[in-house]
Amino acid sequence: MNIKLDANNSADKEYIKLRSALEKNLEPGEIEDIDRAYAWARDAHEGQLRFSGQPYIIHPIAVSKILADYGMDKDSIIAAMLHDIVEDTDASIEDVKERFSEEIASLVDGLTKLGKVSLKTKEEQQAENVRKMLLAMSQDIRVIIIKLADRIHNLRTLNFMRPQKRRDKAQETLEIYAPIAHRLGIRAMKEELEDLAISYLDPIAYNDIEVSLAKSQKARSEYLEQIKQLIDERVKQIVPNSHIEGRIKSVHGIYRKMYMQNKSFDEIYDVYAVRIIVDEVIDCYNCLGVIHDMFTPIPGRFKDYISTPKPNMYQSLHTTVLGREGIPFEVQIRTWEMHRTAEFGIAAHWKYKLGISGKQKLDERLNWIRQLLDEQNEAENPEDIVKTIKTDFLPEEVFVFTPKGDVVSLPIGATVIDFAYGIHSAVGHKMMGAKVDGRIVPLDYKVKTGEIVEVITSTQQGKGPSRDWLNIARTSSARAKIRAWFKKEKREENIIEGRLAVEREFRRNAIRLDDAQREAFVLQLGQKQRLATADDFYAAIGYGGISLSKMMPHIKDDYAKLVKAEKPGEVELKTVPIKPKKTHSDGVVIEGIENCLVKFSRCCNPLPGDDIIGFITRGHGVSIHKRDCTNVPRHIELAQEPERWIKAYWDGNVKEEFKANLTITTMNRIGLLMDVTTQLASMKVDIHAMNTKTNKDGRATFSLVISVNGAEHLKSVMTKIAKVNGVLDVERGTI
Repeated sequence: MNIKLDANNSADKEYIKLRSALEKNLEPGEIEDIDRAYAWARDAHEGQLRFSGQPYIIHPIAVSKILADYGMDKDSIIAAMLHDIVEDTDASIEDVKERFSEEIASLVDGLTKLGKVSLKTKEEQQAENVRKMLLAMSQDIRVIIIKLADRIHNLRTLNFMRPQKRRDKAQETLEIYAPIAHRLGIRAMKEELEDLAISYLDPIAYNDIEVSLAKSQKARSEYLEQIKQLIDERVKQIVPNSHIEGRIKSVHGIYRKMYMQNKSFDEIYDVYAVRIIVDEVIDCYNCLGVIHDMFTPIPGRFKDYISTPKPNMYQSLHTTVLGREGIPFEVQIRTWEMHRTAEFGIAAHWKYKLGISGKQKLDERLNWIRQLLDEQNEAENPEDIVKTIKTDFLPEEVFVFTPKGDVVSLPIGATVIDFAYGIHSAVGHKMMGAKVDGRIVPLDYKVKTGEIVEVITSTQQGKGPSRDWLNIARTSSARAKIRAWFKKEKREENIIEGRLAVEREFRRNAIRLDDAQREAFVLQLGQKQRLATADDFYAAIGYGGISLSKMMPHIKDDYAKLVKAEKPGEVELKTVPIKPKKTHSDGVVIEGIENCLVKFSRCCNPLPGDDIIGFITRGHGVSIHKRDCTNVPRHIELAQEPERWIKAYWDGNVKEEFKANLTITTMNRIGLLMDVTTQLASMKVDIHAMNTKTNKDGRATFSLVISVNGAEHLKSVMTKIAKVNGVLDVERGTI
């Protein structure tokens, strides 16, 4: 030992205990490096105290001890010892690199919080910390293992903090850190984090469960021993090398079922659990047969995670059976390799020194981190990454199959839309329906374990998702992909949707601005979101990248600052000159909107020269109607959605040809149709479609679709056709 340690000093005393634990897994030279790290951290944190009054260095020692129990390597222990040295002392990352190595410095940097970054809200601060942590994880997964150990010790000593701080830390643990521990497969860490968090968030319920467990502790232990002995006698006749052990379900596991599924303590089937560990996979299924022969299996309580592993690579057979006393208990059957993965997850790579082959498996298991980061790169809202962890990493999962037999795991409550995007973004974008076990289901159908789901895709070019899918999709991953599609493919529509949303919210919140003031005000709002133009701001709202409802309190504050105290209602805002925005599409000008999709309604088939008006549709641009169309309200201001009706007029230089429909009523005589078509040919009018019908009263009706360049041209054509001998009436119709 190269450093001086005083057994009477509280910090040195704890470090001596840690050192004894390290000697089981590490070489003497490696422990000497950890000695140097401890000595530096002890000196750097000198005089700093925790809320408990203990020297601060006790915390890094405790975190290192947790990691030592998980068999982590030397670099992880050193990084844990130094994880607060950059944040809380004068030391820098460069100092860490100089004293130890670049690898250790990288681990410490990944653990350092963004304390010096100025962000508006606590949620944004949390999201940026998680994002940085995930980025560090993608380069070295040990960052998060150290961070989880750090969080465990913080929760163990959380009782020294004020009540609100305790609740905040506990809630953050349940929503972020415990799900990550679950996703990494580190069961013991996950369960301790959850149990500690519940003890602070709901101490009464936590205490009730502990009391219920303690009431019959002796009887419970005796019952488990009796069950183990019975199973051991029978199983070893088939699998001699089997190992049997018992366990009690975690407090949080019981809590979730009691208080979230409204069950009593007696209704929790898997409070008791017996675990059978064997050498080979075939032995697992042999043992399962023995268990089902010995006890009565409870229907619907068997799960085969060996053939369909969980996303965190957990594998085991689960079955719940009734004991001879009528008490239900769970049996888990797995191999030793599965057991190591189940208990230690990612940490098993270091604990069992898996080497090169293990590294390849490790890389495969970490693909989800890179995928998560790729998806979040598309999102403007940094809080999306936290939402993904809260929703997509939940322990409860369903396992469904593709028609080819591949397994897709999804959170409970996921829909067929989530399934489609879980396969690939392109599949989700082209989805038009789904079949579950061979039958058509609605898009909001929630998939269940064991179902075979087939996605029906469209071959139509340009087919994409609906905005309604954002409300149906359960996973943040699917919603992020849908928003990314709208951001890329539907900018014009996003601007229209966003503008409508802003105008609607402004009216609802009594924000009164003229056109020029509104554009300047919106531009300022966009710049605060790092967006260059007002249209960028509208587009971000349109595709869901920005939540307008969340921004409204800040928008109202900004608006209030602009209103003069002596003249309420008059806005003091430096306006910018607004030029009328025009969209030239098929010769139509739309006031206030640039480059949007324009479609002519079939109900009235407007032509150049007609008095027209536009209607902003959902997902299909602006629909142009004749002003006197039966589908246009007589009084726009009294319409259900008046903001969707928008001024439109024809460009004076329009030269395009348009299709028009004519309904011609004639006497039924031979040669009349030829006379009509000859007249149209003389006027050089193309005929696109024709339909004739003879009526019982001796009359005939011709329906023609022709090309004209405007209302005046059509009127001229109708006048000349009306002069044809035998023509009784000519009317303009719809296509």
